[in-house]
Amino acid sequence: MVKVGLDTYELPVNQSALNGGWTPQGRVTGISLLHESGTGGGPKYGYPAQMPLTSISPPVNLLDNLTYWQTRDGKDAASVGYFRTRFESGVTIELSATRHAGLMHYSFPSSQKNILVDFSHYLPYPTRAWDSQFYAGGEIDIQPNGSIYTGYTSIANGWNLGSPVTVYVCGEFDSPPDRARTFSGRNTFPVGRHFRSFNNETTPEPTFHGFSARSGPLSDRVGAVFSWNGTSSSDHVKSRVGVSFISVSKACDYKNQELSSWDINQTAQAARDEWNRDVFSKIQVNTSPSANQTRLALLYSSLYFMHLIPSERIGENPLWESDEPYWDDFYTMWDLFRNQVSLWHLIQPAYYESMIRSLIDMFKHEGFMPDGRSGNYNGLFQGGSNADNVLADAYVKGLRGKINWTDGYAAVKRDAEVLPFWDSNPVDPQGSLKEGRSALDDWIPLGYISADRNTRCVSKTVEYSLNDFAVSQIAKGEEPGDQELYLRRSAGWQLIWDPDASSRNFTGFVMPRFANGTFDKTYDITNCGECNWGDHSYEGTVFEYSFVIPHDVETMIQLMGGPQHFEQRLDYIFQPNTSGVDLGVNGLGITTINNVANEPDFGTPYLYNYLNKQYKSVGRSRQLANDFYFNTSNGIPGNSDAGALNCWLVWQMLGLYPVVTTPVYLLESPWFDDINITVNNNRTLRIRAEGLDDGDSRQGYYVQSVSINGEMWNKNWFEHDDGDIMSEGGEIFFRLGTDQKVWETGGVPPSPGHIVLENDRR
Repeated sequence: MVKVGLDTYELPVNQSALNGGWTPQGRVTGISLLHESGTGGGPKYGYPAQMPLTSISPPVNLLDNLTYWQTRDGKDAASVGYFRTRFESGVTIELSATRHAGLMHYSFPSSQKNILVDFSHYLPYPTRAWDSQFYAGGEIDIQPNGSIYTGYTSIANGWNLGSPVTVYVCGEFDSPPDRARTFSGRNTFPVGRHFRSFNNETTPEPTFHGFSARSGPLSDRVGAVFSWNGTSSSDHVKSRVGVSFISVSKACDYKNQELSSWDINQTAQAARDEWNRDVFSKIQVNTSPSANQTRLALLYSSLYFMHLIPSERIGENPLWESDEPYWDDFYTMWDLFRNQVSLWHLIQPAYYESMIRSLIDMFKHEGFMPDGRSGNYNGLFQGGSNADNVLADAYVKGLRGKINWTDGYAAVKRDAEVLPFWDSNPVDPQGSLKEGRSALDDWIPLGYISADRNTRCVSKTVEYSLNDFAVSQIAKGEEPGDQELYLRRSAGWQLIWDPDASSRNFTGFVMPRFANGTFDKTYDITNCGECNWGDHSYEGTVFEYSFVIPHDVETMIQLMGGPQHFEQRLDYIFQPNTSGVDLGVNGLGITTINNVANEPDFGTPYLYNYLNKQYKSVGRSRQLANDFYFNTSNGIPGNSDAGALNCWLVWQMLGLYPVVTTPVYLLESPWFDDINITVNNNRTLRIRAEGLDDGDSRQGYYVQSVSINGEMWNKNWFEHDDGDIMSEGGEIFFRLGTDQKVWETGGVPPSPGHIVLENDRR
């Protein structure tokens, strides 16, 4: 739950950098306990905060962080469970954390040691007022000895336009300060019009109090400052802070129980031990000095980043009483469903089952499962109701446990049938972004999303098609009478296939279609404009989305003119300098139509498997990984989207790729000669590769043959239950070499959603 770290600000403002707090060169405004990680939308969290100061005398104004923010004078040092940096003022900061508490060590260069506790601190978004966070009130109390403070802060809005998040705080210093006092000040929120003071003052001065401060009816800012003015012989101040969404007493319990020691090395080691046990040990490869150290760094750092969010908050649900687990910070299903949940299913079945139970419980108490959720609030929906895909992927692979699948089916069926209320989000004037499928008013009567009545008509049509296929997969076991209805609806993407649309010498694409049945013949197939909320396709062109039909690749190939034409088109989208759109932060350095940095294209490099030309899938995907993934601070092509891009690389390294909402895994080519994966809690899946030789310019990674549990395998895919290998363990053995050969003689991967609609798409 706690992700303690720096909050920085730097220009030019970059939303994909500022929303997580830390930026490489930004000035530090505070150290806070709640953060997102690796996401690309607007800011969320950045509270509650502390800030070490060597002076609190003018011109420092405790209500104006521009007067005390700090640059860093060296490189930050970070490892699992530990962070260190040094301010220009000479203050050195060391950080570590437990599940619900943070530990901060401050080393001061002078006798003046001050710690500012600011309950009105949050991550700002100064360039977009409508979804910036804002402070909604709080209170703070200092205990008589001055070393413990308690209280709460409420911060509203931000990414997903959430309701106020109230966090209860219990902080303690290792020695009593010489002076401790609270303060309050006018709430002059600098963006928009929230809580402007009566005279519109912009830089008020704080009013100091004794041991208590309350926000009052105008939501005044509150905080405290603790000072050690030289009587202490130590230059060090240590602080430990617990947080809870339930109560101050729970926050204090977390602080006392999880941080019983002030030793930061001990705390960091405990964090490392937990990560090693729960995460890194689940995929084991040769880590000796002779191993490729770059690949080791890429593998294990990718595992790290794909486990930072969602946030486990069992026992920390402030909204309702329930025996079900609670999770937050699904940011977002649109990113996670494509491959990340499939890996959690294998290596984190207990956590994954807990997440799914939480999603279903949200439906039971709030009416809808989220696509995105943060701060105990649903939103934003980028397209379809992709929690449906998550549940279906788990269902078809046999995950049961304590999941109530009757309720699970009710949840996905509500997504498929009930139009959510309109949430008035300014980025989408034609539908809700909070929850559910906002374009059901088109989808149900027309079978597709129209270009004149709804935004993101192409990408929503493609996504709703997969969503309904997901519903049909769960219906097969839970409500068989519904299966055919949703299976037929899952072919809706064919209704926006314009067989006459042409681009780059290829004909036939998913295209914007109006409610009267006509197509937009003027639409640019290779350019989606801003590719954002108000456009016809979201974060991808229609050239790309025409390939994103994982449940019915067979029909997709037919509509593209058959296998030969399909292969030619697939080859083309990987050619350099073919992209017709500026990808911005979602694809730095990518010039191909296929954008491996953006989730819709994750599975496209593997489509050659459906032609029984698996060697081309291996070549394309390996090239993309080598071209765009590095062991550097900018080692992924864009933001990691809550670990989604990192997880793509993990699957690539394992030599497998999941086909979401189905039990199918595509066979590719592993990056290590011996991989041991812990599946289903305590079983071992071993992936071995003989003949792997891909150092420097060598390409000894093409598959020559495959066996599964000793049986020669003639297909470039297998299913979850084949030989019980993904549940009971076993061995997948690859024989690799330089020969680019068609080794597979069996049938191509299935298209379980294969339906040909009898409809004139013209």
